[in-house]
Amino acid sequence: MFFKKLFKSKAERELDAIIDELKANLENNYKSTAQAARVKLGERCEALHAEGRLGDEAYRRYKNIFEEYSLTMRNYHH
Repeated sequence: MFFKKLFKSKAERELDAIIDELKANLENNYKSTAQAARVKLGERCEALHAEGRLGDEAYRRYKNIFEEYSLTMRNYHH
């Protein structure tokens, strides 16, 4: 696990930071801010993949994370 974090690309570290932000907002019940972070995650994931900075395997992994949060948060409205 330690080595996996050590060798992540800059793009993956950027997406991990967004996920950390999303989790923190969910833990503090900041639903609208968490939704904004979720949208940001999806947009950055797509942009980084389109730019070629995020490989296919990492793209699928982060896309799955985005989709899981989208399902979890589908009824979060403020």
